Amino acid sequence: MPSPFERGAYPDDAVPRLLVSVRDADEALAAAAAGADLVDAKDPDRGALGALPVTTVRALVDRIAGRAVTSAVAGEPTDATALAPCVAAMAATGVNYVKVAVQGDFPDTALAEAAAAAPGRLIAVLFAEHEPAPALVARVAAAGFVGAMIDTATKDGRRLPDLLPIPVLTAFTRACRRHDLVSGLAGSLALADIESLAPVGPHYLGFRGGLCHDSDRTKGLDPARVAEAVRILRACARRDAA
Repeated sequence: MPSPFERGAYPDDAVPRLLVSVRDADEALAAAAAGADLVDAKDPDRGALGALPVTTVRALVDRIAGRAVTSAVAGEPTDATALAPCVAAMAATGVNYVKVAVQGDFPDTALAEAAAAAPGRLIAVLFAEHEPAPALVARVAAAGFVGAMIDTATKDGRRLPDLLPIPVLTAFTRACRRHDLVSGLAGSLALADIESLAPVGPHYLGFRGGLCHDSDRTKGLDPARVAEAVRILRACARRDAA
C-alpha cells in the first residue's frame, strides 16, 4: 500500500491522517476496516512505547496485507548502544515504519546507526514530559530519520494538550516541515482533541485509549470510535475546503 506519509507527498495544509495503535492482527484489521490510515503495533500493557514480540508484529503485517500502512514501536532504549539493534529487529518484520524513543543525550553516531537500521522508515518519538527541543528535530533529520512525533511518556490521564500548549506543538510541526520530516502528535488523545490539534499541522494524530472501550488503553479497540475519529477528520477536511 502506498504510504500517505512519504516526504513531499503530503500538502502543508492537509488534514492529519489517523494512526491507531493496536496490539494484535485482529485489532489491526478492525482499525483498518473502520478507516484508520496507519495501524501501529504496540503493547499497551508495557507503557508508552512497549514493543510487541517481533513474531506478533510479523503476523500482523502478513494479515493486514496492504489494507493500511503499518508501523511498530521498537521500545524505549535508555542505552544509546541498544538503539540500532532494537530498530533492526523491528524493521525485519516488514512494517512500513519503525518508531523508537529518542533521548536528547544520545550521540549523533547512535542516531545515524539507528536510522541506517531502517532506511527511510524510522520515526523518532520525543516525550512531552521533556519538552522537545528544536535542536533535537534537526539532529534526527540530519541522522536520516524520516519523521518525528511527540507522545506522552506517563499514561496517567493527562493528555498531550495538558502538557504542552498549542504554540509549542505548532513550533514542533513547523520545525519538522522545515527539516522535511513527517510529524505526528499523540498522547492519551480523546476524540474531542481532533478539532483543536488538526490546525497545528501534524501529518498524523495517534490514538489508543481514546478509541478503546471505556477509554481504557488496556481494553480492546472499539471500531465505532475509530470510525468516529475518521468522520471528525473528514469533517475537518470538508470545512477547510469550503
